[in-house]
Amino acid sequence: MTRTCIAMACVLSAAAALSPKPVCAGPDKVAFPENYAKGTLYTTVNRPVRPTSTATGGENSAQLREHYVTVGTIEALRKGLPVPSGTVMTMVQYRAKLDAQGAPLQDLTGHFIKADLIGFGVMEKRTGWGTEYPDELRNGEWEFAHFTPDKKLSDKMNFVTCFQCHKSQANNDFLFTFEKLKAAAR
Repeated sequence: MTRTCIAMACVLSAAAALSPKPVCAGPDKVAFPENYAKGTLYTTVNRPVRPTSTATGGENSAQLREHYVTVGTIEALRKGLPVPSGTVMTMVQYRAKLDAQGAPLQDLTGHFIKADLIGFGVMEKRTGWGTEYPDELRNGEWEFAHFTPDKKLSDKMNFVTCFQCHKSQANNDFLFTFEKLKAAAR
C-alpha cells in the first residue's frame, strides 16, 4: 500500500467517525418477513421475460409475483393516512410454468401458473431510515432486500438498482403498486 493510499484511508476513516450519519446502509436492516402471508395479498402480477436484471436476483424467466403488505398498512390507507412506518411489502416471485414452445401457461384469470419459487423481494419502511443515502438515491424511509427461496439474504443483488428504479415512483411513496395497494384498502 502506498503512502498516499494509507493517508487517504486515514482521512476517510476519520471523516466517517466524525459523520453524524451512519456510514452503512443496506439490506442488512431488513429481516425476512416470516409472517408475510398473514398480511394482505393485494395484487398478483405477471412479469414477462426481460433481460437479466439485478433487481430480480439475476432471474430473467417469466414470473408470477404475489404482493403482500402488512395489515396495519391497509388499515392506515382505509383511514386516509399515508403508508406508515413499520410497513413491510413482500413480493413473492415464482417462475412461470411454460408450454412446449416456452410460453408461460395461464390460469382462467390470466395469471401465469406458478412453478418454482425464485425468491422474495422485500421493502421495509421505518422512521429515520434512508438518511445515509444521497438525495439522488434516497427512497424516503424505505430499505430493500432480496431473499433466496430458503429465506437467506441474497448476495446477488445490486441494491442501488432498486433505489434508482423506485426513485421514479417518488409521488407514489416509491411503490410501483401504490394504486393497487390503495384499491385493496377500499
